[in-house]
Amino acid sequence: MEHTDLKIKQQLFNYLTKYITDNKKRKFEEYITHRTKYLTVVLEDIFQPHNASAVLRTCDCFGIQDIHIIENRNKYTLNPDVALGASKWINLIKYNKEENNTGYCLEHLRKSGYRIIATTPHKDSTMLEDLSLKGKMALLFGTELEGLSNLAIELADEYVKIPMYGFTESLNISVSAAIALFHLSEKLRRSNVKWQLTEEEIIDTKLKWARSVVKKAGLLEKEFMNKLT
Repeated sequence: MEHTDLKIKQQLFNYLTKYITDNKKRKFEEYITHRTKYLTVVLEDIFQPHNASAVLRTCDCFGIQDIHIIENRNKYTLNPDVALGASKWINLIKYNKEENNTGYCLEHLRKSGYRIIATTPHKDSTMLEDLSLKGKMALLFGTELEGLSNLAIELADEYVKIPMYGFTESLNISVSAAIALFHLSEKLRRSNVKWQLTEEEIIDTKLKWARSVVKKAGLLEKEFMNKLT
């Protein structure tokens, strides 16, 4: 059944790509080879939209497919001028329906096999360059002023920090994320770790991309499914 579902998804993607330029199709096939879910990002209660949107843009640039947004006190609002369309190419997963969204998100990720790694200079943290690649990684970033919540720090499996040599104690969140994601994504690509997307993740991701660029994709998809019945 799974193989059948995968086949139908591939057929649907092929159907939608009839309405996509050859240049865009080439980019889909090229960029999908660089995508990963082995490394993911978690943003907890970010209240400055331009900073969070800059993180989304960074994730797209470095091939990070999933971004998890925890909304406790602050609701995340996309800033299109900063994100520059990045939300079309990545998966944005929001957590805002539970009494304890932080706990729910981190437990969900842990059950999915992720190590919860809090970015903070205030614990017995591992330096970024020394962080192990063994096991999927969820990098956790907190608010601009207060950092991560006590609960997030308590629930983390590991702690990581970026080495700094100046008087200022911390970096802007978007800068921190860019440094961490560049370093770790490059380190992953040079490693023997199987960081690439699975076959199903590849077709699901390409379908998302196709739906985001094809006009009236929903109607075309309905038309395709009607032909199967």
